[in-house]
Amino acid sequence: MVTTATMPTAATAAAVWRPTARVGVVGAGQLARMTHQAAIGLGVELRVLTDDPEAPAVRAGATPVLGSPARLDDLRRLAAGCDVVTFDHEQVPSKHLEALEREGVRLAPGAAAKLLAQDKLHARRELAALGLPVPPFARARTSSDVSAFAREHGWPLIAKAPRGGYDGRGVWRLKGLAQAASLLAEAKGGLLLEPELTLTTELAVLVACGAGGERLAYPVVETVQRDAMCREIVAPAALRVSVAAQATELALTIAEEIDAIGILAVELFDTPGGLVVNELALRPHNSGHYATEGCATSQFEQHLRAVLGWPLGETGLRAPAVVTVNVVGPADGSDPSARLAAALAVPGAHVHLYGKTPRPGRKLGHVTVCGDDPATVRASAVRGAALLEGDTA
Repeated sequence: MVTTATMPTAATAAAVWRPTARVGVVGAGQLARMTHQAAIGLGVELRVLTDDPEAPAVRAGATPVLGSPARLDDLRRLAAGCDVVTFDHEQVPSKHLEALEREGVRLAPGAAAKLLAQDKLHARRELAALGLPVPPFARARTSSDVSAFAREHGWPLIAKAPRGGYDGRGVWRLKGLAQAASLLAEAKGGLLLEPELTLTTELAVLVACGAGGERLAYPVVETVQRDAMCREIVAPAALRVSVAAQATELALTIAEEIDAIGILAVELFDTPGGLVVNELALRPHNSGHYATEGCATSQFEQHLRAVLGWPLGETGLRAPAVVTVNVVGPADGSDPSARLAAALAVPGAHVHLYGKTPRPGRKLGHVTVCGDDPATVRASAVRGAALLEGDTA
């Protein structure tokens, strides 16, 4: 029996648990959800800014701050009482981040570094100015701009929205001027143009960037794209040692040059002419999902360690082969979670579901498998994801 004398008072209850730190996250999607899972083990309180009280991170237990990143006052409410503010997406006005920094809010990464992930054209210009390899590019505001670029590089061209694109959205393969003119009529701020490159492999490298300047690279991985969306991550990438070393060095150089803090994901194209930088993400990234089971430290725990100025964890692989396959909403709109048991029966399958409303073509989860034989590991991961998507063949 608990008597009144033994019941905790408000004062003693408050002393039972205090977070090791409070981290604010702009966004509450699957990346914030998985960051919250890592935060639990570290005793970190995660606060997430979202206008959706049923967002994936909130449903997983993160503390919601209801609001929009489009409103500076909502960002201020998120930052109040937090040790640092970080991100799970790019959709926040740069001017707001600059205002927060002027007010003394600690952002990780800072506004200038974050802009390299928010604006692809800005990133191309900045990386090129640093002498780093990027594809040929130009800004197109008119059909004449497109014609001039096509005369130099030939058709087809790749056009990208400088801001806002993800998972294949905001990327188009242009075959002629009529298509370009149609896009330009709707584009705000023009388009980023690139030639269609011959690709040997698409690669990605995560770099953990500590607040004190410490930087550790994860293994180079291959990213397999279908319908302009990353569907598989293969670790380590099957590359010549020299190419893997170049990719790692390139990612570490970028991390240093842009003063990144937290997880930096560098997407690379391996072309017949060498490596070129595709895009940057300054937050946990799809290409790093394999590290949760596959590496000594997940990208989510690592991100928290880095933005809080804590010691970084080891980044090596736990197994000779690790493959992650994304689970995408099937065409019939059905929910992969209804087929969870079938996927869990695949030997070695680690299933992550994001708690998102099913929709055709939407990323809803992923499956990771670790093992010794790359072919067997990849087949198992593909099988687990296919079962979740409803493919019983």
